[in-house]
Amino acid sequence: MKSLLSMGIMAYNILIFALVSFSCAPFLALAQPFKAVNLGNWLVTEGWMKPSLYDGIPNNDLLDGTQVQFLSTKLQKYLSSENGGGTVLVANRPSASGWETFRLWRFNETHFNLRVFNKQFVGLEDQGNKVTAVSDTVGNSQTFQIIRNNDDRNLVRLQASNGQFIQASSETVVTADYVGSGWNDSDPSVFKMTIVSSLQGEYQLTNGYGPDRAPQVLQDHWNSYITEEDFRFMSENSLNAVRIPVGWWIASDPTPPKPFVGGSLKALDNAFTWAQKYGMKVIVDLHGVQGSQNGNDHSGTRDGYQEWGESNIQETVAVIDFLAERFNMVNKIFFYVFFFFHNIDSPESSARLWKFPGALTQSATKQVCRQARSRRD
Repeated sequence: MKSLLSMGIMAYNILIFALVSFSCAPFLALAQPFKAVNLGNWLVTEGWMKPSLYDGIPNNDLLDGTQVQFLSTKLQKYLSSENGGGTVLVANRPSASGWETFRLWRFNETHFNLRVFNKQFVGLEDQGNKVTAVSDTVGNSQTFQIIRNNDDRNLVRLQASNGQFIQASSETVVTADYVGSGWNDSDPSVFKMTIVSSLQGEYQLTNGYGPDRAPQVLQDHWNSYITEEDFRFMSENSLNAVRIPVGWWIASDPTPPKPFVGGSLKALDNAFTWAQKYGMKVIVDLHGVQGSQNGNDHSGTRDGYQEWGESNIQETVAVIDFLAERFNMVNKIFFYVFFFFHNIDSPESSARLWKFPGALTQSATKQVCRQARSRRD
């Protein structure tokens, strides 16, 4: 980190924090601005900042939230969740768009759930062989093994929970009852899989490595990515604050909900200790809230859907209360929670918020700020 700072490569992360810039500014009053560096990718991982963190995950191009499309090699048509979900799958689309795109929920390195446009899951109808997208929850009948061709990993077959393969026998009949083998283009169970987009956040990392490996991978990362030496170096170079993004799961440390792993709270404790030692302030950035405030990698989302809303306000305030009590009241060190709701208040795409209008999210965000402030007064 020292070399990056000295070379100016991280200049875009050096932020001058004035009181007026904060979403919930009335938390405190300070006379001076902050010269702060953002410690991104430390306690909330983001693959674009350190993609090598994900290298050890098997099948790491098929993580949670990866969006895929399936082209029948026999029909040369795409699998589609008719009407975006709520009915059967067909294979009659010459080109692919939203209804032909499936978001992966990773069960393990080879088994997945497939979530469709309207957020239902692909599965077998009544334990039969008709393939539908009608379930709002996942179980055995909504779990499929993606078997990849050894010579061309873009060629796949989808094995259902009944042990048989999905086949597109015609444009309107998609069933899970094929028992043959082989990879010929004329085989109705062979599909060409296209990866449209992917996510690399905390959820993808922890669920990708699994409960046996993820704790050690993240512990090694926390211990080495930012250290006390970095705080000393920043202080000696006229920085007087750090901004540390955290996720909502930190409030449940050391046993956060799966697949998240414990340990980030201890790292944040260390940051406050080092900041106090070197005369610096800490800006705690609640970078991800339960339900995801924007569907981006850093929000802790599983599949890229933005599902945070008014029903999540109380649990979000509870996270703020936890952090404020632990650091502001106990350690008497300056503390601030900055909501990273930019993409909700100014959505990049109305399609992302089709079920959650921007006006409502602004109102909900203000409610969080008001409730958090009232508890501090």
